[in-house]
Amino acid sequence: MASPPQGATRADRAWPVYRRLLTFAGAYRGLLSVALVGMLIEAAAGGAFTKMMEPIIDETFVSANAGVNLWLPAAIIALFVVRGLAGYLADYNMAKSGRGIARDLRVRVLAKYLGLPGMRFDAEPVPSMLVRLGSDSDQVSQAAIDAAKVMLQQSLQIIASLIVMLMTSWQVTLTILAIAPPLSWIMGKVARRYRRVSHSIQDSAALLMQTADQSLSNQQEVKIYGAQAAENARYAEVAERHMRLNLKVEATRAISSGVVQLMGSIGLALLLLIAGYEASQGRLTAGGFVALMIAMMAIIPALKQLTNVQNMLQRGVASAERLFEILDAPDEHDPGVRPLARARGEIEFRRVGARYPGQAEPALEDVSFVARPGTVTAIVGRSGSGKSTLIKLLPRFYEHETGEILLDGHPLEEYRLADVRRQIALVGQQVMLFDDTVAANVAYGEMAGAPAAALEGAIRGANAMEFVDKLPDRLQSGIGNRGGRLSGGQRQRLAIARAMLKDAPILILDEATAALDAESERLVQDALEHLMPDRTTLVIAHRLATIEHADQVLVLDQGRLVERGTHRELLARGGLYAHLHRMQFREAEPSAEQGE
Repeated sequence: MASPPQGATRADRAWPVYRRLLTFAGAYRGLLSVALVGMLIEAAAGGAFTKMMEPIIDETFVSANAGVNLWLPAAIIALFVVRGLAGYLADYNMAKSGRGIARDLRVRVLAKYLGLPGMRFDAEPVPSMLVRLGSDSDQVSQAAIDAAKVMLQQSLQIIASLIVMLMTSWQVTLTILAIAPPLSWIMGKVARRYRRVSHSIQDSAALLMQTADQSLSNQQEVKIYGAQAAENARYAEVAERHMRLNLKVEATRAISSGVVQLMGSIGLALLLLIAGYEASQGRLTAGGFVALMIAMMAIIPALKQLTNVQNMLQRGVASAERLFEILDAPDEHDPGVRPLARARGEIEFRRVGARYPGQAEPALEDVSFVARPGTVTAIVGRSGSGKSTLIKLLPRFYEHETGEILLDGHPLEEYRLADVRRQIALVGQQVMLFDDTVAANVAYGEMAGAPAAALEGAIRGANAMEFVDKLPDRLQSGIGNRGGRLSGGQRQRLAIARAMLKDAPILILDEATAALDAESERLVQDALEHLMPDRTTLVIAHRLATIEHADQVLVLDQGRLVERGTHRELLARGGLYAHLHRMQFREAEPSAEQGE
């Protein structure tokens, strides 16, 4: 979406946003057309009933005409049957269209998120993304359809009532319309205030969810450090601000509603005054006066509804802006056209540098190395030295700033993103499993539908069959949200089975055993021994004892490659690696003594 001109207000942007939002309704033209016909019939029936008050009063009560007593009741019943059916058609089809638009937006925004660069996920917390996918999409649905339904229904009701009034006495009607300009001005002021507050409410809702998510996700740390009161106070502060913003909206709605009703009462007073004069001149009957009164009484609540719908509409426009911000964000850079069926797996970094947005210091600087097929390259260093950044450059989760990264002799950018990622299997410290079966979690993504023999072979090779066989439905057993029914070691072995089934030429291990106990680490390490041969393996290592047999060790410090060699060579050199090794050895000695 093009950026608004400098000095443009949110009011200036509201209509273009809403107009763009209405393009999502194009797929529901049929439903919306039926709904519009229903609303027209509903308004016409309401106007006809109001107009019928004139013969009912004049013929039944003034002229005492017994002939109308038979057809008027039947006509009233028929009108309300037609109005009820038309109202059902309008409400159902509008609701179906609105929910359809919300669903379409959710799907598109999630697909867009999955196509955004990795940096986006560092800049925006997941709870904020969930607010966009949840309440923002619902608010947009309300703006696109629900608010439009109320506006159309009430506008048609007002038009029908005005037609009845003009047919009954155009002199009275034109006099009453004098209150329209000030009423329009009031509704414009209300709309501008709603717009100002609505953006703040949506941002506040995202912060509210984020604050709660941090407290609940880290409940063990909160309890162990006695931080319940502090977390409660932080959440209460955010909730208080959210409540005040909502109260601003409610105050605006209540004041504007009261003003609209006051204007309506002024209109009624004018009606009584002018209608009385018209009746004294013989130009208005008693029945005509009642019809005018009922029409005027129907316009007042319709105007009140139109004022109240501003809240829904402006929140929806604000939410639409938040969603369009995502839909308009640039996708991952993917200019590659070189085909890549299966790589040999030779990786070369040539003086590679990388920097996070807004950071003065580079995350990586002047890093060069070669990792050949069939070898293991270990990457070590202090926390924050750039190990994870280096690994994330290979599948292009992040883009490097300087230098070149080559795969089989060609720059990564020459290949399509999907093809590059097809060459890589990843096993991380934090294993992401889904609320599905064992089989679905191993044969995941493009591997869905893998042969049963290959699936079982991967699970067996990962030392996972020993616990999978004990599950109630074996491979078809559910493992819960994020694999919550499994232990950490079991989850890790399923991740290794997934990597085995993928059989990619490049394997990335990101501290895959760092959080495991000794027995689980042994099982996982054994599974990795089955997985690593004949691949180019990159290992981020926390425990240096696990990489003693690596073909080369890269030592990073403050984003620079400061040492390179085998485990023995680096120990003999007495540099940073040897220092880190000594530190770990000293930490391990007391543990070993306690275990004796």
